[in-house]
Amino acid sequence: MSRRTDDESTMTTFAHAASRAPTVYVIEDDADLRESLAALLEASGYLPRGFASAEDFLASGVTERPACALIDLRLPGMSGLDLQQKLHDEHPHLPVIVVTGHGDVATARAALRTGALDFLEKPVQPKELMDAVAAALESDAQALERAREREQMRERLGRLTPRELEVFQRVTDGLHNREIAVELGISPRTVEVHRARLMDKLNARRIADLFRLRLTLDGSDATAPARS
Repeated sequence: MSRRTDDESTMTTFAHAASRAPTVYVIEDDADLRESLAALLEASGYLPRGFASAEDFLASGVTERPACALIDLRLPGMSGLDLQQKLHDEHPHLPVIVVTGHGDVATARAALRTGALDFLEKPVQPKELMDAVAAALESDAQALERAREREQMRERLGRLTPRELEVFQRVTDGLHNREIAVELGISPRTVEVHRARLMDKLNARRIADLFRLRLTLDGSDATAPARS
């Protein structure tokens, strides 16, 4: 099983996320533009949070969900590209939209290669901004939902006994009952009993449901054939 990732460390934010407007972080050193963007976002039902530098933004903490960041590439101190890279490394769940001047398109493409979701050219057009923000927030909302599903599945796994968990892991590794019995030093019939009990606790009707649960926990979209 994979260890908890950054998005899974935000489980306590679920209820809060469902009860408030999505957050849009606006990192822009031009005060007039920053306020203009914030007003546009607020009028569209979002919660804008403005920062004049990358350092100010990072010092505030990146905790709101769902959220996205709108980052000007040319910032005082840490550049927008460096900020985008740092967010990609430390907060990969946060969708980033970069804002560029006419001479920065090549830099914007570099940001896309390291994880930025989109880039907008100045002067930013309201419709383009709203479309990009909506797509970014939808991306984070989906990631948040996947994290919620993983946590719910972990809670289900917590209901299993140590032996049932061992059987679950081996079933989802693709082993037959006889192979599991040999590995664990128990009878095939006992394996069947444990398997039936764990499937009941996990609300799994078929072996394929166990594979889907395991793959979701592992953060994989791959499929594996069930062997019974």
